[in-house]
Amino acid sequence: MHEPPFEIAVKLAEVLRLPAAYFYCEDEDLAGVVLAWGRLPKPDRRHLRKLVEAQLEERIASR
Repeated sequence: MHEPPFEIAVKLAEVLRLPAAYFYCEDEDLAGVVLAWGRLPKPDRRHLRKLVEAQLEERIASR
């Protein structure tokens, strides 16, 4: 398998205005989340992360 060096992926991502992590997502849903995440301002990212963490804690607690 031939994969470009990470530095090349980062440069390509910058040109395309995408998060570099997008190129490494094998799951379409995760790729969509990564794209959306890249478009959010930092305060919104923090808020979303807290929501996801709270949801996970709630699921773990309900087991």
